[in-house]
Amino acid sequence: MTSVQRNGSGAPALDEPIETGKRLSSDERRRQILIAAMAVFGTRGYEGATTDEVARAAGVSQPYVVRLFGSKENLFLATIGEALTRLLAAFRAALAADDEADRDPGITEGKAAGKRIGQAYVDLIEVRGLHQTLAHAYLLGSNPVIGAAARRGFASVWRFFREEMGLDADEARAFMAEGMLISTMIGLRIVDDYGSDPQITELFRSCFPTELPHVLDVLPRGTERW
Repeated sequence: MTSVQRNGSGAPALDEPIETGKRLSSDERRRQILIAAMAVFGTRGYEGATTDEVARAAGVSQPYVVRLFGSKENLFLATIGEALTRLLAAFRAALAADDEADRDPGITEGKAAGKRIGQAYVDLIEVRGLHQTLAHAYLLGSNPVIGAAARRGFASVWRFFREEMGLDADEARAFMAEGMLISTMIGLRIVDDYGSDPQITELFRSCFPTELPHVLDVLPRGTERW
């Protein structure tokens, strides 16, 4: 999974290093642009972001982005699709990863699966802008094109929890509610208040009981552009 890496100065890079002099295929270039688009749309939202910002973040020209996607709306739709594809792929991989031999005694398969899928959601914080791109999409229900795509995507996540994971409606609702809480925390960049605000510190420790050091390292800060 491609993730945000931090260089020596602490600034986030949007993608894995690319070999110097390597000529990228059109599919690789498209993937590079979508990774950048998640970071930009995740921070700026659909209305605030521009194709020029996405192009600069991806290291390509703005006309190339427009030539590849046609419009900002099409680019955002493709970015929503990329975010959902990564999200559901991570969930399905976690669901399929059950190893009874490694399971703690007394933990049912369902609880173990829930723990793995929750961890997969947290791990996706490393993909800069993924959660926030989806959060922005879910606010655009009145847009006739984007709203329809966002509703389909939202419903596909619900169906995963109900049909593939086998949760009942209340369990699925609880999973999605916690995911929305984490998305809100990312968007607020509330990590800046960790350690100085007792209530925020408590919230982080409750949401990330085993992954807190890693989460604190990868969450976007208020001073970071993306």
